[in-house]
Amino acid sequence: MRSLTAAIEARCAAVVVVGQGYVGLPLAMRASRVGFPVTGYEVVQARAESLSMGKSHVGDVTDQELMAALDRGYRPTANSDDLAGFDIAVISVPTPLTEGLPDLSYIESAAVTVGQHLTEGSCVILESTTYPGTTEEFLAPILERESGLSRSQFLLGYSPERIDPGNPNYSFENTPKVVSGDRTESLAVVDAFFSTLVNRTVPVANCAEAELVKLLENTFRHVNIALVNELAKFARGLDVDIWRAIDAAATKPFGFMRFTPGPGVGGHCLPIDPSYLAWRVREHLGQNFRFVELANDINDHMPDHVQQRVSELLARHGKSIDGASILLLGLAYKASTSDWRESPSVKVAHLLTDAGAEIMICDPHIEVERAGEFAPRLVEFSDRVLSSVDLVVVLVDHPEFVPELIAQHASLVFDTKNHLSGVGFSGETL
Repeated sequence: MRSLTAAIEARCAAVVVVGQGYVGLPLAMRASRVGFPVTGYEVVQARAESLSMGKSHVGDVTDQELMAALDRGYRPTANSDDLAGFDIAVISVPTPLTEGLPDLSYIESAAVTVGQHLTEGSCVILESTTYPGTTEEFLAPILERESGLSRSQFLLGYSPERIDPGNPNYSFENTPKVVSGDRTESLAVVDAFFSTLVNRTVPVANCAEAELVKLLENTFRHVNIALVNELAKFARGLDVDIWRAIDAAATKPFGFMRFTPGPGVGGHCLPIDPSYLAWRVREHLGQNFRFVELANDINDHMPDHVQQRVSELLARHGKSIDGASILLLGLAYKASTSDWRESPSVKVAHLLTDAGAEIMICDPHIEVERAGEFAPRLVEFSDRVLSSVDLVVVLVDHPEFVPELIAQHASLVFDTKNHLSGVGFSGETL
């Protein structure tokens, strides 16, 4: 452990980051920037090759930053043999839900690969969001089996990712990093490593506690967003402007935190992470996590609410949703990001299409080649497009969607994000 700590201090510890996506790539860039020799392992060959050519697929990592890392020796690869000789391996792979249940297959696959190259005294850190107990009960046995080492011969830790794509104020570097280990020696190494990457680390007692931290953070957001989403429906029926009420409530300097309604929740966190916690509670304790179940129900059905409001709005203006031309502004799950995993915009698009609408989509952050089924529907944000449709639906408040331009050229608008606040327009807010 002392030799590894010394290697960390000298920035000569060989670092492997397994998974070069929205979490792993920023971590690899930061580790490279502070001086570590970094290998970025990515199972998708085409993605590894693209990274090798200096083409970033992550909005928070520019091509210029990637090229600088390549010049420093950052090595993206799809060849597992390149993991040999690592000192620290960080696993940053997806943990989706499959048929409503936690899917740890990506962690399992990564653990097998890492375990085959694990040597005595090296350290493995899991970053993927998961339920309490995963690191020590699920990951550790695979590492032992594949490496032939006992738990006492290698170091193991967990540090939940806190990446917030598109956030201009909080980056990987200035966001405090929760760190943990399976024993004192492991925590010391995990803490030493991340202390070189971020301004502040927050050590906790054990891996399960750190795993719960991440789920607590996202469950907190999930249930509060569900609260304001449901309240938005009620406020409209009570003839109250929910957005002005939230603005006024947010002036209270204590006891209130601002959350706003929208068309649903998306990304790899809110639609998924609370369900990991609910599953663990149900499987381990035999009880239902009712807050999570209720929040899931409310947030999952917000796209249906948007489709209903769109239909009603069109009808009040003498138009049927069947055959209506509708422009959706935003495919990503949040502003200033290109990530559209689990995006409520996708669900809204499908619902409107099923109802007979002819939809177009505008999202300046998503390239055509990465838009999948929606590629043929992507259009530019322009006054010509805005004025050519029956209805514009604002689903994401990208700064590129200039409110004044929308108000001036769109004949009818349904604004789910209050993006046009203060700008007079024909239409309604959520």
